[in-house]
Amino acid sequence: MTRERNGQPAPAVPALPARTALDSYFLEARCKLLDVAAILDRIHRGAGAAELDGDARLERVHKAVEVLLDREGGRAERIQQIFSLDYDAGWEVPEPRY
Repeated sequence: MTRERNGQPAPAVPALPARTALDSYFLEARCKLLDVAAILDRIHRGAGAAELDGDARLERVHKAVEVLLDREGGRAERIQQIFSLDYDAGWEVPEPRY
């Protein structure tokens, strides 16, 4: 997907070869996955964890983890959609702060 800049399409950035991407990002992915696992462990072993059944936030986190396991691609966009609010044409436009 290319985005426009000044009316001109931005050049697409070529994808890294898979091996290069894995070599470059493996440790970062490992670190972030460990962070998510630790957060979920804290939540689930905390007092009152059973009361969180049906909590929309936790359900979204679990859905996002499921998306991570899907090999279809487009995972970042799909996870962003899980955590995004639906568009509301009635939203107020914020006033700029000076």
